[in-house]
Amino acid sequence: MRVLITGATGLIGKELVKQCLKKQIDVHYLTTSKSKIEDTENYKGFYWNPRQGEIDSNAIQGVDAIIHLAGATISKRWTQNYKTEILESRILTGNILFNTLQKHEHKINHFITSSGVNVYPSDLNKLYTEESEGVDNSFLGNVVVSWEEVAEKFTNLNIKVSKIRTGMVLDAEEGALPQIIKPIKFGLGAALGSGKQWQSWIHIQDIARLYVYVLTSKLDGTFNAVAPEPVTNSEMTKVLAKHLKKPLFLPNVPEFALKLILGEMAMLLTSSQKVSSQKIKQMGFEFHFPSLKMAVQDLL
Repeated sequence: MRVLITGATGLIGKELVKQCLKKQIDVHYLTTSKSKIEDTENYKGFYWNPRQGEIDSNAIQGVDAIIHLAGATISKRWTQNYKTEILESRILTGNILFNTLQKHEHKINHFITSSGVNVYPSDLNKLYTEESEGVDNSFLGNVVVSWEEVAEKFTNLNIKVSKIRTGMVLDAEEGALPQIIKPIKFGLGAALGSGKQWQSWIHIQDIARLYVYVLTSKLDGTFNAVAPEPVTNSEMTKVLAKHLKKPLFLPNVPEFALKLILGEMAMLLTSSQKVSSQKIKQMGFEFHFPSLKMAVQDLL
């Protein structure tokens, strides 16, 4: 089997490449940086420039499926220009892949796209499944809707489509976790906002394994990619402080202070999505790190 991965050098992409190669799945990947192009027997890079509409169509030769992870990070300050980049980086890249498949002969039968649990409305009580109605009335809610609409177009080419709605990915080196533990390490840890907001998280290895599982099991549809045990922000702060053997004595950081520092991006820390992973579990996927305690022990 051969898969084409976009965003292969990003947080999830790097782990996904590792897991694919381990399973003897050959990898083609698209990169905007010519210096990152490698060419080995089972790992080959191809250049693209979505802004200019440029793509090396050799990337799709001999490929069975596409895993589309490309998109500008959401953890950088949301200026008006950067918000446009967050949206466009997902829409343009999806469209250029679609147009390439329309124009060239290929044998691709599966398109798997990254998506986000931010689509679910912020709520302290609801448990969200893939069937839940309603969309969060926020910038990120709208981004996810546009992102998934582009993916749906691939069904017009008789290609199976899977949407992986991802929660907070926990990794020792990159992403949210190093930022969360920074103040805790200095003994300055505190819950954020009310602390009651739910955080649906997933271990970096589990998210990569989940993509491989959807790929090799040929599953289509929407799947929540979150660990089976979501936690509140207060609980997460306590688990991390306990593991790092650091005290927690400061009051919660008020929401208005987070908004002052981060602007609209503060919603990443204060919005609440309690999300179920029951569907992917019923399809036979097993999490290696179902609880936050297990994930933290492994990562830290």
